[in-house]
Amino acid sequence: MKHRFIQGALILTIAGIVVKIIGSVNRIILSRMLGGEGIGLYQMAYPIYQLALSVSSAGIPVAISILTAEKLALKDYIGANRIFRLSLKLMMVTGLFFSWLLYYGAGWLVDAQIVRDERAYYAIAALAPAIFFVTILSSYRGYFQGMQMMTPTAISQIVEQAIRVVVMIALAIVLLPYGLAYASAGASFGAAPGAAAGVIILLYYYWRHRIIHKEQLKMQNREIVQESSYSIIKRLAILALPVSLANIMLPLTASIDLFIVPARLENAGYSVEVATELFGYLTGMAVSLVNLPTILTASLAASLVPAISEAVALKDRYGITLRAVTALRMAILLMIPSFAGLYLLAMPISEMLYATPNASSCIAVLSFGVVLLGIGQVTTGILQGLGHTTIPLINMIIAAFVKVILSWTLTANSSWGIEGAAWATNADFGTAALLNLFFIYRYVGKALELKSIFKVMVATVMMSIAVFVSYDALMREFWGNTISTMGAIISGGVIYTIFILLIGGVTKNEIESIPKVGKSVSRVLEKMRLI
Repeated sequence: MKHRFIQGALILTIAGIVVKIIGSVNRIILSRMLGGEGIGLYQMAYPIYQLALSVSSAGIPVAISILTAEKLALKDYIGANRIFRLSLKLMMVTGLFFSWLLYYGAGWLVDAQIVRDERAYYAIAALAPAIFFVTILSSYRGYFQGMQMMTPTAISQIVEQAIRVVVMIALAIVLLPYGLAYASAGASFGAAPGAAAGVIILLYYYWRHRIIHKEQLKMQNREIVQESSYSIIKRLAILALPVSLANIMLPLTASIDLFIVPARLENAGYSVEVATELFGYLTGMAVSLVNLPTILTASLAASLVPAISEAVALKDRYGITLRAVTALRMAILLMIPSFAGLYLLAMPISEMLYATPNASSCIAVLSFGVVLLGIGQVTTGILQGLGHTTIPLINMIIAAFVKVILSWTLTANSSWGIEGAAWATNADFGTAALLNLFFIYRYVGKALELKSIFKVMVATVMMSIAVFVSYDALMREFWGNTISTMGAIISGGVIYTIFILLIGGVTKNEIESIPKVGKSVSRVLEKMRLI
C-alpha cells in the first residue's frame, strides 16, 4: 500500500520550510526599516487579525477536507462538489462580514483602550481586506486537501507568502516618510494581496482539473441520495467549530506565559529587568526554536485528516489502523533525534543563533517537548480524521489548566525559575498528547509501536555519540562554535540515517512514497544493501 499521506506531508513540509525562510527574511528587513516602535505597532494589529481569522475560517479547511474525502471515498462526486460550493458561498459571506467588522471595529478597539496606541488603528484597518480572501482560500485548500492533493495548497502558500512580503516591504518603504503609523499599516496591508494571489493559484488548479471533475460527475451513481444543504451546513459547523476554538486556544495558551511567568519570577526574587530577560530567553528564543522540527508533524497531521476520513467512510478498519500507526511512527522517527540534537547542542545552538549561551537551559528543557508536541499534532490529525474534532479541543483545555498550575507553582520557586516555566510547557504538550493517545487506543485499538520506538532510540544513541565526538573534535581544531555546531549536526544526521536504514526503521514502501525521487532513492539504497 502506498502511503499517499506521506507524500502530501512532505510536499506541505517543503512549502512550510520555504514559507518560514521567506517570513524570517521579511521580519529581519522590516525590523531594520521600522525599528522596535514600528514593529510594535504591527504586532498590536496582527493578533487581532489572527483572532478574527480563527473565528471566521480556521476550522473550515479541516471540516471540508473530512467531508470531501468521505464523499469521494463513496464515489459521491456530486456530494463532494456540493460541499465545496456551499462552503465557498458561506465563507464569502463570513469573510465579508468579518472584514467589515474588523475595519469598522478598529476605531472602537482604540477608543476602548484595548489597543493602547492609537497609531495602531491604521494597521488594524489595513488588515481587514485580507480576511475576505483568506476565508475563500480556506475553502479551496480544504477541498484540495480532501482530494488528497497537497500540491495546490503548498504552491498557494509559497506564492501567498512571497507576494505578501514583497507588498509589505514595498509599501513600508513608500509610506515610511509619512510616519511609522502609515508604514506599519502598509506592511499590514500586504496580507490582502498575498491571500488574493493564493486564491488565484487555487483557481488555476481548480480550472485545470475541470475535465476530471466533469468526468467524475458523469460516472456518478445517480442512486446515491444527496444530503440537504441544511445537513451539510450542520456537519460543517460541528466539525469546524471545535477546530476554530482550538486555534483560538493556541494563542491563549501562549499568553499564559505572558501573564504568569514574569510576575512569578519576580516573586522568586528576580528583578523586573532580569525577569523580562529570562522571559525573552524562553518565549523569544527557546519556544521558536523548538517549533521548527514540528513543521513536518504539522504537515503530516494536515495530510492525515483526509486519509483517515477516507478509510472511515469505506469502513476500512485495517486502513485506519495502518495510517494511524504509520503516521505516529514517522513522527517518532523524526522527533526523537530532533530532541537529542537540541538537548546535546543546546548551548552551541544558543550561541550560534542568538549570540548568547543564556537561552541554552530553556532550549535543553524544551527539547523534551519536541517529541510531545509532534505526537500531539499527529494524534490531533488522527482524531480529526476520525471525525472527533471536539476531543483534541477538550484535551487542549485540560492541558492548559495543567500548564497554569505548574507555571504558577514552579516558576516562583527559586530552584526552578525559568526552567520551571519550560517544564510547565512540556507538561502542557505531554498532557494533550497522552490524552489524545488514550482516545486513539480507544477508537483505533493501536497507536505507538514499541519495536519502532526501540529502533529509533538505538539509532539516536549512535547519532548522539557522533554529535558529541564531532563537535568536540572540531572545537579542538579551533574551527569555532558555528562550524563545529553545523559539523556536529551534519555528522549526526548522516549517522542517524545510516543506522535507521540498517536496522529497518524505514520501510521500502515509505521511501518510495517520497515525491519524484522516492523510487530512485529506493533503488540506490537497495544496491548499497541499506534496505
